[in-house]
Amino acid sequence: MAELTTLARPYAKAAFEVALQNSSLDSWSGMLRLSAAVTADESIRGLLNSPSLSSEQIADAFISVCGDELDEKGNNFVHLLAENKRLVLLPEISLLFENLKANQEKSVDVEITTAFEISSDVSSKLAQALKDRLQREIKLATSVDQSLIGGAIIRAGDNVIDGSVRGKLSKLAESMNS
Repeated sequence: MAELTTLARPYAKAAFEVALQNSSLDSWSGMLRLSAAVTADESIRGLLNSPSLSSEQIADAFISVCGDELDEKGNNFVHLLAENKRLVLLPEISLLFENLKANQEKSVDVEITTAFEISSDVSSKLAQALKDRLQREIKLATSVDQSLIGGAIIRAGDNVIDGSVRGKLSKLAESMNS
């Protein structure tokens, strides 16, 4: 995993710089997301690893699958990745690009998982508290997982706050077994 990130990082940064210069962060985000989804398809993976095809043929086939969703710069990016045999890195490139974009926009995706449905008033108060604490715009998503028993788990980027009853019981069981 770390190796993939290391290989993908320069491409993600290059794509981000081009997108930033052209004020097209959202467009690039969509192109990379689509390209990552295409790369995940099993038949496309077989194409990407085909030793009988040239990098030009692989890039052209990949672009034809994406259709008109890629602009000229997106097509050039795919050709560059194909030449360097790095098309398989597109999911990781997309993820790194989204992180760079979120940092640029000073925003973070937050997922709150609770044992029971929470009201919009509670979720807006949580969003405001997280906004104050993280000093970023919050994109909030909520879900329900009754196996938590009570409480909530909050995921904001790399930060995880486990305030669930299930989490506390697990910690208690670990400390009793140690």
